[in-house]
Formats: sequence, C-alpha cells, structure tokens
Amino acid sequence: MTVDNVPPKAGRREWLGLAVLVLPTILTMIDVNVLFLALPHLSADLGTSATQQLWITDSYGFAIAGFLVTMGTLGDRIGYRKLLMIGGAAFGLASVLAAWSSSPGLLIAARLLLGVAGATIMPSTLALIRTMFTDPKQMGTAISVWASAIIAGVALGPVIGGVMLEYFWWGSVFLIGVPVMVLLVVAGPVLLPEHRDPDAGRLDLVSVFLSLGTVLSAVYGLKELARDGWGLLPVAFVVVGVAFGAVFVIRQGRLASPLLDLRLLRIRVLASALLAGLFVGAIQSGSGLMVTQHLQLVEGLEPLQAGLWLLPPTVVLVIGIYLSPPLARRIRPGYVLVGGALIAAAGQLVITQVSATSGLALLLIGFGVVYLGVSPMGVLVAQIAMESCPPEKAGSAASLSSTGSELGVALGIATLGTVGTLVYRGEVNVPAEVPPAAADAANESMAGAAAAAPNLPPQVATDLLDSARESFTSGLHVVAGVAAVLFVGLAVLIAVTFRHVPPSGADPADHAEEIGPDGPEKENHPAV
Repeated sequence: MTVDNVPPKAGRREWLGLAVLVLPTILTMIDVNVLFLALPHLSADLGTSATQQLWITDSYGFAIAGFLVTMGTLGDRIGYRKLLMIGGAAFGLASVLAAWSSSPGLLIAARLLLGVAGATIMPSTLALIRTMFTDPKQMGTAISVWASAIIAGVALGPVIGGVMLEYFWWGSVFLIGVPVMVLLVVAGPVLLPEHRDPDAGRLDLVSVFLSLGTVLSAVYGLKELARDGWGLLPVAFVVVGVAFGAVFVIRQGRLASPLLDLRLLRIRVLASALLAGLFVGAIQSGSGLMVTQHLQLVEGLEPLQAGLWLLPPTVVLVIGIYLSPPLARRIRPGYVLVGGALIAAAGQLVITQVSATSGLALLLIGFGVVYLGVSPMGVLVAQIAMESCPPEKAGSAASLSSTGSELGVALGIATLGTVGTLVYRGEVNVPAEVPPAAADAANESMAGAAAAAPNLPPQVATDLLDSARESFTSGLHVVAGVAAVLFVGLAVLIAVTFRHVPPSGADPADHAEEIGPDGPEKENHPAV
C-alpha cells in the first residue's frame, strides 16, 4: 500500500466519540430484557392482563425491528449524527414516560416509542464508526468495542433490573437511560462528525409502509409460531410479511431514490456478510433460548440467577470479540470465521451430553465453547460488511445488517424453539392422576408442568417434573445437535463466500487477481 493510499488514523476525538456511541448502544440492548424481573411488580401495580404483559415485553423489540430499515436509510439522507441526536432525545423522553406510566396502555405506548427511538441508534452508531475509523485496524477495534457493547447490554439487562428492583420501584429500570441520553445529546455534536449521502433523494413514505409491513408481520408471525406452535394466524402473518417484502423489492427497483438501495446487494461480499449474520442470529437465538430455559425450568434458577451464571460464558465471548480483529489482520477473516463456526459446532456437541441431573458445569462449559466460536462472527462480519460498502451508504448497510440479524433471531426462535417443543411434547409422560386442565398444560410445555406441580400430591408432582425435565433435556439435545450441523453448514458457506477476502489492512493491489479484472474498488463499490 502506498503512502498516498494509507487511510488517516483516528485521533483522541474519535475515540472519545466511540465512548459516546457505546453507551446508548448498551442501553438499547439492556431495554430488550430489563423487564424480565420487573414484569411481576409492574403487573401487580398496573393490573395488566396476560395479553398486555406480552405487549409490554414484545412491543419494544417489534418497533426496533420494524423501523431499522427506515432509520438507517433516513440517516443516509439527513445525516447519521442528526438522526442519532433526535433518537437519543426521544429515547430519554420515552424512558421518563415509561417510568411513570399509570396504565398498561400508556406503558405499551411508551415501549413502542422507545423501540422507534432505539431503531435510530443501532444503524447510526455503526455508520458513524464506519465514517470515523477509516483505518482497517482501528475500525476492527472500534467495531469490537461496539459489538461488545451489544453483548454487555443483553447480558446485563436482567442483572441491572434485579439490582434496581432491590432498592427502587419498577419504573426505575427505565430511568437509567435518561442520563445516558443526556450525555449523548450534549457530547454528540462536539465529538461526532456529521455524514450523509449527498445524492440521497426524498423519503418514500409508501416504501416506509411496505418495509414496516414486511418486518413487523414476519417477526410477529415467527414469534407467535415459537410461542404457540403452528397455527393459521401466525402462518398468515408470515405469508403477509413475505408478500409485503415482494412488493417492497419491486418498488425499490422502480424508484429513482429508493428507501433502501437494493443494488448494494450486488456487492457480493456485503450480501454474503448479511446472509452469514442472519444465519448466526438464527442458530444462536434458537439454541440460546433452549439453554436459558434449561437453566430456569430444569435447574430451577430465578432469572437473575440464570443471568449471573451466564456471565462467565459472556466474558469468554467478549474476550473472543477483542481477539478476532488482530487475528484477522494476520490471516484471512474467512479462515477465522470458519474456525469459529467449527468450534461453535463442537460446543453444541458438548451440550448434547448434558443430562437433566448433571448440574450446571457441563452446560456452561459447552455454552462457553459455543460463545468462543461465535465471538469472531459478529465483529468480523460487521467489519467486512461496512468495509465493502461505499461510505455514503453506511446507514443503509448498517440497517440491512441489523434487520437481517433481527429476522434471524426471530426465525431461529421460531424454528429451533419449535423443534425443542415438539420433542418435549412427544416424550413427556403426564401421570394419570393429574387433572385434565393441568395435564394439558403439562403436555404443552415444561413451564406448564412446573406451574401445575405445586397443586399436585407430592409423589405425583415429582413424577411429573422428573418426566418433564427429561423430556425438555431431550429437546435441548436435539436442538443442540441441529445447531451443530447448521454451524458446520455455516462454515462451508463462509469458506465459499469469503475465500477471496484478504486480511484486514492488506493492500488491495496485492489481491487484485483474486477480486477481478476491474479491481477491488469497482467490484466492491458498484455504482449505487
């Protein structure tokens, strides 16, 4: 690489700006599951129904998933910093509204507003990182910090919720976001650069509606399939989502200024990175759901206890995230990702050996190995995706990446979660002494068996729970086995699609023969 082609190094201002970006990123992830422990308290206070409880927990994630595409491409148009400032201010105000909600409807509305505001943060922060850190080595480090923030937020959500509830009322779990967003709004204009696509056109509201219909219908349908099994209504929602998506794609091809420039998918490396991200999200969410349920339903841990036990594997994950970019600077990132996928497959095989009575050790060891294997995937896939797109399209690429991950999570929970449920239902043996209503619940899920057991005679309850635990563990084994096979398949996909991606920071001229006769710039950045 010649001196003229060396990208400028980020300085003190950029690294301070990264710290400002990390805090709201952590916060948006904390809000995904911070209500796990607060839900019983707020339900007793507000008198929520079962349906309202579901909407209180799910509306935030639905809104984020639905608005990611719109917010990412809106950032391309009005500027990533401006969009982030607007989103941060809205998030802070919605947090106050949620904290002092006086009715279930008001809390649901506040959670929806939080989700819409949260949807501005994920693509804006990643797009700004792409703008602030042009040196591949520094970009890898910055994305590692950003990816670790996501993991930290997910892991710390239940822990922070438990600590806040120990000393304050349920609304306090929302107020932790207010000082973070105040800091963002105050420091952001000073530390963060503004960047947008100068050629972006007007926002097409019809495309916004179609993108919302696509993502919300698909995610809702997949979540309902995971929650209640196969049924006409959730399948109909998935079909409607696919139909909206088809119309959305057709419309984008006809617009001079599309909401989402799908020509970005012509960048083969970017398209492969998005597919890999969806794949990883699906496998991890489905298998991770079974592991967390095993901790609570089979091991009998409270949500806070389960969250604390999962911290050691999470530490392994964070360490792997930070080690991955330096490794990818020495060898091709495709090789790192293939090795990671195979390690994750080995970890899933360890989980297949967990028994209903073996305790936590083997489960946590297997899950830690899985986390070690997947640790390169989030950071390297994101870095490959952002490096492969034009800087002015960073918001669109970031929204595609985040939306693909959200869809992957919903798909994994629906499919692998359904596999585990079917195995449980096929193997559980409910004693004849169990009343019909309780027997139906026990046959339906491990949670139903656990709920029915306290109202049964001691020996009957013991027999029911022993059978339910064994059956759920069998479901865990099957899901882990399927996940192992899928990780091997992912390794093959990565080996094929990323085989030409050079080590991070390598001179593209040294690999021109691998990219094509038109050169790396034309291959990676078509006229979009």
